[in-house]
Amino acid sequence: MTARYRERSPAFAKLTPVKMGSNRVSAAAESEYLADVALAANFNDLLAAAQQAEQEYRKAQAAGAPASEQYPLARRLDVALTDAMHAAYAAQRAEIGPLGYEDRIYRRKAKAKPAVHAWTDEAERLLTLRETHQLTGFPAMPRAEELGAEIARLPEATGAAGAAH
Repeated sequence: MTARYRERSPAFAKLTPVKMGSNRVSAAAESEYLADVALAANFNDLLAAAQQAEQEYRKAQAAGAPASEQYPLARRLDVALTDAMHAAYAAQRAEIGPLGYEDRIYRRKAKAKPAVHAWTDEAERLLTLRETHQLTGFPAMPRAEELGAEIARLPEATGAAGAAH
C-alpha cells in the first residue's frame, strides 16, 4: 500500500510548490499600506469633524432653519461622515498589514483578529450612519432662485429654423 503512495508522491509534489522563506511585499502594496496608515492617523480628527458637523446640523434642525440653511449643513455632515468612514476602513487595512493587499488568505486570517474587528465595526457603524443620513436626513435641495444662482438656458428655436425640417 505504501508503494502506491510513493509512486504518486513526486506528481503531487509538482502540483503544490512550497514557498521557502518569508513573503515579500511588492512596492505597490507597500505604498498602498503607507497611504492607508497616513489616512488612518487622521481618523480621530475626521471623527471629531463629523461630530461637529452633526451638532451644527441638528441645531439648525431644532431651530427650524429654512431648507436653504439646512442643506449645506446636511451636505457637510455627509462629506464628514464619508471621510471618517474612509479613514476607518484605511485603519482596518493598515491593521491587517501590507501583506494583506496581495495575499487574500493572509487578509482573511487577519480579519479574524480582535483589533481588525474593532476597526471593521467602527467603519460599518459610520457607513450605516452615512446611509441613514442620506436616506432620511437631507432637507429638500434649495432651488437655484433661492440661492441667487443663474441657470444657463438654451436659446429658443426660431420659427424659421423649425419650419426648415
